Amino acid sequence: MSTTQSDRLRALLDPLVSRSGAELEEVKLTTAGRRRQLLVVVDSDGGVPLDLVAELSRGISKALDDSDVMGGAPYVLEVTSPGVDRPLTEPRHFKRALGRMVKAQLAGGGEVTARITDIDDEGLDLEVPGVKGRKPTRRRLAFDEIAKARVEVEFSRKSDDKLDPVGDDGSEADDRDTHEDSGAHDSGAHDSGAHDSADTDTDSADTDSGTNDENKEEA
Repeated sequence: MSTTQSDRLRALLDPLVSRSGAELEEVKLTTAGRRRQLLVVVDSDGGVPLDLVAELSRGISKALDDSDVMGGAPYVLEVTSPGVDRPLTEPRHFKRALGRMVKAQLAGGGEVTARITDIDDEGLDLEVPGVKGRKPTRRRLAFDEIAKARVEVEFSRKSDDKLDPVGDDGSEADDRDTHEDSGAHDSGAHDSGAHDSADTDTDSADTDSGTNDENKEEA
């Protein structure tokens, strides 16, 4: 996707997503042969429920149909919330991960796996799990100390340990919901049909549309 097209898509979709109370995280257009797919990733502090994804999918589809930003060729539109493995790159991403375990690679070398206990404009307060029976410890990380970070999927957790005041590396995990909401839309002209689908890990609302009466059989 060209920079110009990306900028036009963001300029078109950002106000629409913002009015819903969500934020536009990513717009990505990929092409495989004759098939084009437009991925729109949205997020909010309280998460993105399925009904909001469906509402945004309809609104984004109409906005794209009413503009010429995608040209005349058919494409698939997928509106989704971020997966659990998405990189944490902005302070707002860390805010939404408050209470979660994260693994951070440090700008000065090394890494730390810890739970976010608090966040402010400058950085994070962390609870680093103890190893070999040690108590958890506290650690402070400024945002500029973090090179990369992701949320860790957890499988077990001790919640009553008291904290020691110095930093220490470690890891722990607890089974967390990795549920992702998504909506998809095949777009060409103005006629469309819709169907809902779901799988083990993903709730999704899919809408197929093409030119004229294509895909009319899908309800």
